[in-house]
Parts: sequence; C-alpha cells; structure tokens
Amino acid sequence: MSYERFAYVYDYLMKEVPYEEWVNFLKSKLQRNSIPGNELLEIACGTGELSVRLAKAGFEVTGVDLSDDMLTVASQKAIQNQVDISLFQQNMCELEGLGSFDIVTIFCDSLNYLRTPEEVQETFRRVYSHLHKDGLFLFDVHSIYKVENIFHNNTFADNDDAVSIIWNCFEGEYPYSVEHDLSFFVLDDETERYDRFDELHVQRTFSQEEYAQWLVSAGFEILEINADFHHNKPDETSERIFFTCKK
Repeated sequence: MSYERFAYVYDYLMKEVPYEEWVNFLKSKLQRNSIPGNELLEIACGTGELSVRLAKAGFEVTGVDLSDDMLTVASQKAIQNQVDISLFQQNMCELEGLGSFDIVTIFCDSLNYLRTPEEVQETFRRVYSHLHKDGLFLFDVHSIYKVENIFHNNTFADNDDAVSIIWNCFEGEYPYSVEHDLSFFVLDDETERYDRFDELHVQRTFSQEEYAQWLVSAGFEILEINADFHHNKPDETSERIFFTCKK
C-alpha cells in the first residue's frame, strides 16, 4: 500500500487516539517549567491532527514529517481550520535548517519508528540543535511492557461502512520491536466495492535507562519521566512513557 493511500485512511486508524490529552499534557509541562515562548516544532506531525489542535491552542506551529502525502493532508486540514502551520518534509534523524524553537515534540510514539540506537541518538542531537536555550523537548514512546504484552501476537480489528481494518502484530527481528501488519478494506463509492490495501509498519522501543543515557549524552537535562499522560512515574505495567527534557 502506498503512503499516498495510507495517508488518507490514517485518520480512520487513529480515530480513537486522545489528541487532546497530548495538548493538555504539554500545557501542564509548560506551566510547571515556566516556558514563556510559543514557537513549537512538531516532529512526525503526520496528517496534522495534533498540529491543528496545537495551533488553535495558541502555539506557533511548524510541522515536519517524512511523508509528503501526510503533509498534503495536514496542509488541507490547516486551511479548513483556518490556522497557519508551516510544514516541511524531513527525516527526524536528519533534521536541519528549521531555525530554533521554544518547544520540540515527538508525540504519538513516532520515535518508535526509528530502528537503531544510532538513529535515536542522532535525532536527539538534531532536536537539541533546534531548541532555544532552556527550551523543552517532550516525547513519548511505547513501554517494553506494551510491546511484549499488548502488541506481540495480538490481532485488532475495526470496521464500518467505509473502512475496515485488520491489524496483526508480530514480534520483530530487533529486541523490543513489533511488526504491525495492517490490511485496509476501503469502499470505492463509484463501484460500491471494497479495495484492499496492505501496509507493514515496524516499531522498536528501548529501556528508559537507554533513552535517558542518550538524552544526557546529547546535552539534555531530564526534568521528568512520566507514564500514560499522568504526572506519576512509570511502573511495570505502564504503556506509554513520557520524557520532559530541557536544553
């Protein structure tokens, strides 16, 4: 399945994602750490669902994504919602030339699409170079618990009249990795038949200790490590780990 087609069914796949919780989590961290600026770089912005919400919340948003097709959808959403968002096509581990920001985010477990420690470390270095002094870097990742106990060897499915999805998860070749085998059945309004498209996504996570070590090596001060949109520390069954870091 091409990313062009996937971009247009992505929002269906993500329809239950709690985007407002990311917005509220971000606001709470900015208040706790007294960040006055509002220039925000959203890395892996996808189809712009979160970017639009952040712009409406008063942030001056720049979005970056690897996929031009995702960015096309994001641009359309920005126009429809009458918000101004600057959009650029870049790989997060090759980020360059975008200027400096008060806040950089990599939300929705997008960092987990990097497959090697070197890619994660280079991304942290690139983020650091795009932050103002005392700027904040916030990101979330899947926990090892989630990868091994919720994803591995599980199947998820959803359907309605327009789109149906079968989502099989398999253990990946890397430690703490998962292969998401997605099959979409999308209604063609003209023929009233369903077209099938397949997509394979691979995600990998690392331990909290490894992420922390790489952040410090990149120059960051780690302010907090939280779990599942709360301010409490992660435990053995936490599913989403949040890092709040300062340049």
